[in-house]
Amino acid sequence: MIFENQGTAISYDDVGSGNAVLFVHGHPFNRTMWAPQVQSLRWKYRTIVPDLRGYGESSCGSETVNTQERFAGDLVRLLDHLSVVRACIVGLSMGGQIAMEFARAFPDRTAAVVLAATFPQAETPEGTAQRNRMADRLLAEGTALAGSEMLSKLIGPTSLKRQPSLASTVYRMICATEPAGAAAALRGRALRRDYGESLTQIKVPCLIVLGSDDAYSTVGEAQMMHAAIHGSRLEVFPNIGHMPNLEDEDRFNRHLHDFLATVSC
Repeated sequence: MIFENQGTAISYDDVGSGNAVLFVHGHPFNRTMWAPQVQSLRWKYRTIVPDLRGYGESSCGSETVNTQERFAGDLVRLLDHLSVVRACIVGLSMGGQIAMEFARAFPDRTAAVVLAATFPQAETPEGTAQRNRMADRLLAEGTALAGSEMLSKLIGPTSLKRQPSLASTVYRMICATEPAGAAAALRGRALRRDYGESLTQIKVPCLIVLGSDDAYSTVGEAQMMHAAIHGSRLEVFPNIGHMPNLEDEDRFNRHLHDFLATVSC
């Protein structure tokens, strides 16, 4: 389905019924990364799964910088379009930071939050320069070369050995991403705020999930978020990398079901 959003076409799936669960994918992926979760939840919940602007089947628009605020605004307008008052926001990596922004900016629309493989800090000066260099590289070279270099960091070594086909699944998503969309998101992510303080204002149920072998997020950062968000749950998956929802989908889905059973929209 397509939602015409202020000149940008947002592609999304809306499957099932019941309390709404809004899934926010990471970079440089698309909504298909959540397929195992949609299949598991659709019988009990309304699963809403968009491609963020510039990713998957959604158009990029004319912007060269797409911030967390812009992405969160797209999501709340999608919920308006679907007449959804409140939803549980599930985000991974960049999607987790967008979920933090959504919870900060739209607390009345947030029924619960799941933060997977993510961290709340603002970008460092070195990180800002690195993201902007990568944005330039994506525009010059496309996503295939940079994506191949990312695979060993996105998927944990144990998962790569046990599930080698997972690498091709992830790589196909990366190669399907428009370089302009990925570059705009990288430039916007370099400008993100520090969410440390706003995490303390989250008053709804929260689940934090991290793989012990995550190359981008640390257990220490997950513990910091857990301490900041009163009543939150923290689950660390041993021998799992940056994509726990795909590397150990059964365990991830069990925790989602258990968590969502405590949430009221």
